[in-house]
Amino acid sequence: MTTYILILLVLIVILQLALLMRRPAMPDLSPLHESNTRLREVLADRLGKLTQNAAELKNISGDIANFKNILMGNKQARGTFGERQLEDLIADIMPPESYAFQCVLSTGVRPDCVIRLPYPPGDMVIDSKFPLESYTRMSAEQNDGMARKQFELDVRKHIDAIAEKYIIPGTTAESAMMFIASESIFEMLHREFGATVDYAARKKVFIVSPSTLWATLNTVRAVLSDIKIKRVAAQIRKELDLLLTDLSRLADRAENLGRHFAQTSTDIDQLQTSVRKISTRSEKLRDMDFGEN
Repeated sequence: MTTYILILLVLIVILQLALLMRRPAMPDLSPLHESNTRLREVLADRLGKLTQNAAELKNISGDIANFKNILMGNKQARGTFGERQLEDLIADIMPPESYAFQCVLSTGVRPDCVIRLPYPPGDMVIDSKFPLESYTRMSAEQNDGMARKQFELDVRKHIDAIAEKYIIPGTTAESAMMFIASESIFEMLHREFGATVDYAARKKVFIVSPSTLWATLNTVRAVLSDIKIKRVAAQIRKELDLLLTDLSRLADRAENLGRHFAQTSTDIDQLQTSVRKISTRSEKLRDMDFGEN
């Protein structure tokens, strides 16, 4: 029995050895290790760049937050920002002679900007102020109906002030513009406060944002160019009429001068005829014998 067990164990060992000898050789993993090393290096480099970008974004976010705090907390800074944005927009589109900043009107008020237009319609005033404090409170207290009513009331008061100060019969245009430097506030005002926008239209105060003001100013510039062309064309027509009048007068005078020359030529011919007759008679008188010898 023991002999059979030994024989069986020997056979098992022989089979295992045979299987080991038939197994393929281990592959060379060195290229895979090199690829993994390069991959780790690339990942480390990109992670470093991402970390740097994240730090820069954090700094930018901080700057934006500080800028927002400055604008929200400083009314003068907000006003300067809106005026500067308005000035840059107008200076990029309009010719220099067609606008003025902080000029004094006949009533003594000093608007932010005046677009020079011939009368009618007359100069159009653009105001760059906006009751941003009320908007900030309304945004912070979204469910506060009183904040919304106060915001709408403040906007209407500002519209009334623009209509009263900057629409001067016989001096300015019959309308003015209220410039809102934020597209989002402009969109919100039209979306949620349509009645206030209609109120402004009835007061002839048109609410504009940077994009709508850009389109409006381009239209105004085209109108001014057309007016200038028409003015030049009218001046050319006037000068042409004067030129035709002068040409007609010159033709009349040339005709008169021709008649004078013709009359002068006739008079000269007659004078020469008289001279010849006198010469002939003088010769006859000289040839006559008066018996004085």
